[in-house]
Amino acid sequence: MDDDSRTTRWEHRAEVPLAVASMLFLTAYAIHVLAHGLPEAWRDLCLAVTLASWGMFAVDYAVRWRLSGQGHRFVRTHWLDTVVLVLPLLRPVRVVKVYEAVQRRQGRPRLSLHARVITYAGLSVALLGFAGALAVYQQEHAAPGATIRTFGDSVWWTCSTLATVGYGDVTPVTAAGRVIAVGLMACGLALLGAVTGSFSAWLLQVFSSEDERRAAAPAPDERPAAPPANRERPPES
Repeated sequence: MDDDSRTTRWEHRAEVPLAVASMLFLTAYAIHVLAHGLPEAWRDLCLAVTLASWGMFAVDYAVRWRLSGQGHRFVRTHWLDTVVLVLPLLRPVRVVKVYEAVQRRQGRPRLSLHARVITYAGLSVALLGFAGALAVYQQEHAAPGATIRTFGDSVWWTCSTLATVGYGDVTPVTAAGRVIAVGLMACGLALLGAVTGSFSAWLLQVFSSEDERRAAAPAPDERPAAPPANRERPPES
């Protein structure tokens, strides 16, 4: 059995457990960040779940690295996986990949290509936005001179950042918060470009189909003439 087939089998087996671990990671991290009055034992449990989930991501990365047989080239050719391993808050986006895999297993996807792009981009924005809001809130709410004091402020700032609007009423003041802001701006630009491009392609496809139908339809003066009406024959003499 070659390395590619072994890697494919591993990815198929691991995609659902890793998706569950991704959601557990995000849930435990959210509770750890937002539940300030939680007993210390529960906070430690959330931290343990977060670390265990990250450990699963690390094991998956190491196994795929070993099965690829690429050595150090694996890091260069799979740079996005490396970034996600370092920044595990991006991991919940894997749920979108699992949804796509389920659609492929059921045969033909239920949605068209353009609808799938918009759907996946919307899910990615929601997951990235929530994770980014949590991370920024954790870094900013207790910082001296911070303008992001509540989780609501963080959500508002994240929405304006992902939308590339940037009102400037609340801004991160810590170094970690600004690094997160740069990442959210880059993700917002990429996702906005994907949705805009897909919507534009869909409009072009619709207009092209309408033009083809009009070109195939006969012109009014080229339509076949109606058969002459039956005239009554004169009576025979």
